[in-house]
Amino acid sequence: MQEYFAGARQTFDFLMNPVGTAFQQTVWKALLEVPFGATLSYLTLTRRIGDEKAIRAVAAANGRNPLWIVVPCHRIIGSDGSLTGYAGGLWRKRWLLDHERVFSGHETGRQLSLF
Repeated sequence: MQEYFAGARQTFDFLMNPVGTAFQQTVWKALLEVPFGATLSYLTLTRRIGDEKAIRAVAAANGRNPLWIVVPCHRIIGSDGSLTGYAGGLWRKRWLLDHERVFSGHETGRQLSLF
């Protein structure tokens, strides 16, 4: 985690085995595919897992992610670019996104506009 916060680590490669339903596991696996410094909307994430109608279930699974930073649930935002739901508080979600933007190698990052 020290490497992540220092900007030296963008991915984690240790064995992860979070406990959850098969659906939650699917969502968490999809979260791992969202690159450092990027964001994705809940709707886009839902489409990626193949069931656009499951948006509320995807949001709930995102909220039950037990590995907050390692499985980057903070990178999921509203379709309009707004910050929505984060178990650690929206101020932490904003901080994490800003932190990743700084270290992503892109002046404005690859994330959607938040405001």
